[in-house]
Amino acid sequence: MARMKFLCDAERCIECNACVTACKQEHEIPWGVNRRRVVTINDGVPGERSISVACMHCSDAPCMAVCPVDCFYKSEEGVVLHDKDLCIGCGYCFYACPFGAPQFPQTGAFGVRGKMDKCTFCAGGPEPDRSEAEFQKYGRNRLSEGKLPACAEMCSTKALLGGDGDVIANIYRERVIHRGKGGEVWGWATAYKMPTGTGGAQPPGAAPTAPAPATGGTKS
Repeated sequence: MARMKFLCDAERCIECNACVTACKQEHEIPWGVNRRRVVTINDGVPGERSISVACMHCSDAPCMAVCPVDCFYKSEEGVVLHDKDLCIGCGYCFYACPFGAPQFPQTGAFGVRGKMDKCTFCAGGPEPDRSEAEFQKYGRNRLSEGKLPACAEMCSTKALLGGDGDVIANIYRERVIHRGKGGEVWGWATAYKMPTGTGGAQPPGAAPTAPAPATGGTKS
């Protein structure tokens, strides 16, 4: 049985937020809840990288361990899902998750959390597949339709990968092998057409590396 996983290739992510928009559009996510978001590190300086973050559907999910009502469960494909009918909105899962995946509605009274919401890997919930009740609570169940998550399908640079963990690992392994050292295959050097042989990719605006002086004697 396949184990469904996400992987975001930071060398390819261009911070377009198409994955965020696709998720909200596909599932009609209410205002104030973001199942997926794009995080940028070192914004505006050399070495800037962006990564798309959501529930990573951990093999040993900390949210499942701390939930006092056991509203979390795993599907046969390893997708971490939850039952909103059991959720009491305590927020323990939010503090336990290292990715900040659990979200709570912000339209209620101050201090009232409401039912937790998070990425479902487009796998719906405990209600019957593709039912109206499932869509209203958890969004569209694309996996039951034989499709991948909407965020991964929408990614224009294929930075965000979603599907069988073994297949994704092989895809990323091939990318790393072809890149060699650094991000020359998909990074500054590719995006800005920098000459090769300058000691690796450089950010825009950086002075080009001077060529090494010629060796050997000269004719008089």
